[in-house]
Amino acid sequence: MTEIARSRIFADAASRIRAVGPNVVALTGAGISVESGIPAFRGSQGLWDRFDPMEYATIEAFSANPEKVWGMFSGLLPLLLAAAPNPAHLGLSGLEGAGMLRSVVTQNVDGLHQAAGSRNVIEYHGSFRELVCLSCWKRYPMAVWSPGDAPPRCECREILKPDIVLFGEPIPWGAQATAEADAKSCGVLLVAGTSAQVFPACELPAIARLHGAVVIEINTEETPLTRTTTDLFLKGKAGEVMTKLVEAVR
Repeated sequence: MTEIARSRIFADAASRIRAVGPNVVALTGAGISVESGIPAFRGSQGLWDRFDPMEYATIEAFSANPEKVWGMFSGLLPLLLAAAPNPAHLGLSGLEGAGMLRSVVTQNVDGLHQAAGSRNVIEYHGSFRELVCLSCWKRYPMAVWSPGDAPPRCECREILKPDIVLFGEPIPWGAQATAEADAKSCGVLLVAGTSAQVFPACELPAIARLHGAVVIEINTEETPLTRTTTDLFLKGKAGEVMTKLVEAVR
């Protein structure tokens, strides 16, 4: 693609965003946080390349052997705790501050959208900021655990689980209902850094498109969305593309 053609796509995307005013919704995935030092789940450098998700990321695996699953968490949590927002997170926060972005629906559990200043964040897969006991359902802040410590335990002595959605667990009802309502009512759905392979989040772009929204996709490579649902595809790293797109919108 020539630079002229690429500039025209950015201009078109910016025009679509400006046209709907405050009615833009963003859907983000792991790819948006890679530039903050958090590994993606899929791909040659992804988390699932090192840890079989059926052994480490299902609710059945956690229930059967929480210590083993915490071995994976112990390597990932320090990265989450040390990570800072990158230009992609800051760009979305800037769009919200400018009155153009209504909400961010994120599949990420790292809290970086909130750290960047986004106020209306729907955490579709939960958050690492809290721990929950699957026995008595008491909750604790993540601060009760420190990297290098043994898996944290509840007062009832059960091992706590980060309050994230593992495979086999339902999406929190409130998050799912709100995300679907936003997808149905938005004018533009801005999809950034998601492989669009995890159900049911992968259905949100199709829902938005079905209800008349323009779908703008930002990814380093094409995804199952690109040729079926996406209206405008902006190829590149999320931080670089988002910065250029925000500049074009302004």
